[in-house]
Amino acid sequence: MELERVRPLVLRGTFHAYELAALVAAARYVVDSAPAEVPQEGLDQLSRLLADYDQQVRELATP
Repeated sequence: MELERVRPLVLRGTFHAYELAALVAAARYVVDSAPAEVPQEGLDQLSRLLADYDQQVRELATP
C-alpha cells in the first residue's frame, strides 16, 4: 500500500487488490455486525463509503 497527500485533506492510495479487498471486507463486517456502542453516524458514513466503492467497481466493470 502507498499513500500520497494530494492536498491537505485529500489522499491518494495505491493498493494491491488483496489489500483493498481486506479493507472493504472489514468495513462490511463492521457495518453488518457492529456492537451497540459504535455511533450510528460512523456506521452511516461507512455505509456511504461502501456504496461509493460498489458504484466505482461497477463502473470499472463496464466496458
